[in-house]
Amino acid sequence: MPKIAVFISSLHKSGAERVAANLIDYLADAGWDVMLVTQQLDPDEYTLQHDVPRYISDIEGAEITGSRLVNLVRRYRKLSAVWKSGKPDLILSFIGKNNVMAMATSGKYRIPCVVSVRGNPAREYADPRVRREAFRLFPKAAGVILQTERAAEYFPDNIRRRAVVLPNPLNPRFLRPLREGARSHVILSVGRLDANKNQAMMIDAFARIRTRFPDYTLELLGDGEDREKLAAKIAADGLAGSVFLRGSVDDVPERLEKASLCLLTSNSEGLPNALIEAMALGVPCIATDCPCGGPAYLFRGGTCGLLVPCGDTEALAGAMEKVLSDPALAARLSQNGLYVRESFSPDGALAAWEKYLRSALDKGRNAQAAHCTEHDRTGRMTG
Repeated sequence: MPKIAVFISSLHKSGAERVAANLIDYLADAGWDVMLVTQQLDPDEYTLQHDVPRYISDIEGAEITGSRLVNLVRRYRKLSAVWKSGKPDLILSFIGKNNVMAMATSGKYRIPCVVSVRGNPAREYADPRVRREAFRLFPKAAGVILQTERAAEYFPDNIRRRAVVLPNPLNPRFLRPLREGARSHVILSVGRLDANKNQAMMIDAFARIRTRFPDYTLELLGDGEDREKLAAKIAADGLAGSVFLRGSVDDVPERLEKASLCLLTSNSEGLPNALIEAMALGVPCIATDCPCGGPAYLFRGGTCGLLVPCGDTEALAGAMEKVLSDPALAARLSQNGLYVRESFSPDGALAAWEKYLRSALDKGRNAQAAHCTEHDRTGRMTG
């Protein structure tokens, strides 16, 4: 069976990392020889079902110098050494700079490389130097995986022609019998606490509707750099008894399936796993219409969830009030959103990834064979 290297910064509990972890286990089950390459170990990581070999690619300790350029060169050399020793037949890279580094280091060994852009590419490649390298290298990739059709609009034609949109595999933990009966008066958000997720917006919107729905609480599942800032905001706004930061928890499906509403207020997203999971459990959802179109794609014109403009607190409060006060609307959104259970089913989505990776591997091998034939022919002509 072919050997694949999955390259990602870490397996920290987040969207792209979850896709990578699920894919590693699926490919290992399917007989692939899998190696995991990360820049670092993270204390809060997904647990793999298979004991795959792991390589750390980032420099550390005495390898780090005061020169940014020297450090960059050493990082490239270390990653290049991983490919040389691991000898993968195919590389699958996730996110931003990793994609550029994978492409820049794999060519020397003629290893086909597939790059996966997981979020809004305008944000993922906001650094002009990284963007320039991505635009230069991605046309040589064995494949480019995107999350939405709108994400493809960011790239020039020579990259778009190599791109494919593949579904996120739904975590099997969220495929369970649907909850019957009344839901708890809890509004949930699941995601990292950071500026892009903009949880302050949902806290402000909740404050606006609290007097009408005094028995509801807002609970935020997840952790991140904005935790202290959000805690201070909750205290300052007098919401300590109504808004709760629950941190990273293991029982997300159990909490989510009981909720009356799920919120996502990001300024930028790819295809949010948090929404897919909530919809799979029949939870009505409200999200910002953020680039690059993931929530809009999932909500199918507003029939499966409500969209509000990014940063529009009043619109969010109005949408929350609308869903919470209209059981028929909530039930309709809940029922319509269940399509994700099939469209993003783990087996179907992961099978699509494997099929694409096999195709990319075959194309890479054919290109390598053609190169060797041409090299041999040229050598005979000049020998």
